[in-house]
Amino acid sequence: MHTPFDINFLDHVAIYVKDMEVSIKWYSQVLGLKKYQLEAWGDFPVFMLAGKSGLAIFPARLEDEKINKDSRNVRIEHFAFNVSNEDFIKAQKHFKSHDILFDFQDHQYFHSIYLRDPDGHKVELTTIMVDEDSFY
Repeated sequence: MHTPFDINFLDHVAIYVKDMEVSIKWYSQVLGLKKYQLEAWGDFPVFMLAGKSGLAIFPARLEDEKINKDSRNVRIEHFAFNVSNEDFIKAQKHFKSHDILFDFQDHQYFHSIYLRDPDGHKVELTTIMVDEDSFY
């Protein structure tokens, strides 16, 4: 179904984390995301962005009931950042040189690597392996 409006890009995904500083450091050092914190909003959310896309990080309420992280019930399974083929290779070298575990998967049209952030969120870097214009 066509809508009367277009979506430009995925702006952000909001996640809860145990330790804001640990997560900010991880997303900065591991994925190179840039920290944006708007004074008018107070201590959170903290945005971690690559260009115009990224994450809004909020502190978790650790006193709330835990959610089974292995559940396949309704929840976000993972979130993905698109990278060029060249940056996909650079990312793997970066992760290997810093002993960051990741899982490579060949999805025929795309190649992906998956890793976990300090809170166990599954993060994907993906790159298209076929002609982009004929795929989208």
